[in-house]
Amino acid sequence: MRKTRKKIIPLKSTQITAIISVTLVLLILGVVAMLGIVARSVSRDIRQQLGFVVIMDDTTTPESLQAFEKRLEAMPSVENVTFSSAEEVLNRWREMTTEEDEDDALLGINPFSPEFEVSVKEDYSSAESIERITSPLENVAGVAEIVVHSDIARSVNETIRSMTMLLLFVAGGLLIISFILINNTIRLTVYSKRFLIHTMKLVGATGGFIRRPFVAANLIQGAIAAVIACAILTGSIFYLETVDPEIPRSIGWEKAGIVFIGLIIIGTVICMLAGIVSANKYLRADYDDMF
Repeated sequence: MRKTRKKIIPLKSTQITAIISVTLVLLILGVVAMLGIVARSVSRDIRQQLGFVVIMDDTTTPESLQAFEKRLEAMPSVENVTFSSAEEVLNRWREMTTEEDEDDALLGINPFSPEFEVSVKEDYSSAESIERITSPLENVAGVAEIVVHSDIARSVNETIRSMTMLLLFVAGGLLIISFILINNTIRLTVYSKRFLIHTMKLVGATGGFIRRPFVAANLIQGAIAAVIACAILTGSIFYLETVDPEIPRSIGWEKAGIVFIGLIIIGTVICMLAGIVSANKYLRADYDDMF
């Protein structure tokens, strides 16, 4: 009975250690993927706030303003159109102005004109795209001026592009590191059975027959580790909903599900490949190399 326990306990502890190690690696990958989704959602919201302001002439009739607003809303590149009358623009200016003398300097005259604040869709958020959109509008009757914040658009897009490249670099590095860590963990589990592999090889077992149980066991371990990592991430999302509902909302369960499926695929594939590589190593090894 004691001999049986000595053989079973180390095997189970090795398998548990391998599952925990793979779970931690997949958990880190999942967190990075979630951060990438949040960053993507934030960048989309920021880009959709980019656009231009169309300042209309004071003499433009309400019918012309309404017709121009419909024209803007019908453009495929426009995400949202907000109209502000001259009085609303004046009120905003008063809220932004801290000095009381500025209001007295107007002498009861409203120097502002009605305007349309236009935000474009994400695909048209570059400075060049916005300039192409506004070019035909400059010749429309009633349009006095079009203000495009090109510098802001370029700065935002360059910052988002840099952040995206950084996240991709981190994700690629973590994927390489995860394969190395998982491969080393799986190698330890196969190493504990190297004499069994050699014995099976001596009695005539084929390489495929010897590899099959190792590959199957590692595949199951990878799947279990991925499920545990997905469960932890799911619990974290539910917890974040109680802290700040905006963060889980920016992720979305549909995208989170894609991440979970990706973690299961990565966990099973890497563990399976690591099992094949490790088993092949001891299949090719001589008896002296076992020590």
